[in-house]
Amino acid sequence: MARRPRGLTEKERQDWALFARLIRPLAGKSLPVVAEAPVQAAPPPAVEPIHVHIKPSKPEPIRPVALHVGVHPGGLDNSSWNKFRSGKLPSMRTIDLHGRTVQRAYHALHQFLIDAHADHVRCVEVITGRGAGENGGAIRRELPIWLNLPSLRPLVLAATHPHPSNPGSVRLLLRRPR
Repeated sequence: MARRPRGLTEKERQDWALFARLIRPLAGKSLPVVAEAPVQAAPPPAVEPIHVHIKPSKPEPIRPVALHVGVHPGGLDNSSWNKFRSGKLPSMRTIDLHGRTVQRAYHALHQFLIDAHADHVRCVEVITGRGAGENGGAIRRELPIWLNLPSLRPLVLAATHPHPSNPGSVRLLLRRPR
């Protein structure tokens, strides 16, 4: 005895009718009669969305904050900063710039920092000399400017004097290479 589907939704009946057309009945049996659903009117055409093309702006590149000698930088925890600032973190390399012209000192510093960073050196010392003027020598005045240039700033994390009474020397904490 064939059961008639009870309690089916209209959608389920349509699905069953489509499926029943695909099957072949067993020998001596016939396909169940399924009432065809009334044809519904076509739904109204969908409203085309208006496409407004907005050109996305390029995100600003992340620029490191200006580096100042003796100022605790962001991105360095207090423990590491205190260890670095107090001189307990030994410098692994040293470059002596005093006695050079400003241009030669800049090029030597640039190459020195690139080499140290490539060799995974963490802490270096730069000797600028005290200089004869009230604000120190030209190299000592220029060093913070050089360290903030786009070619060197991504390499340096922090800078400080190893001892308060020695402004002619600066220790640099280099970033770890990625």
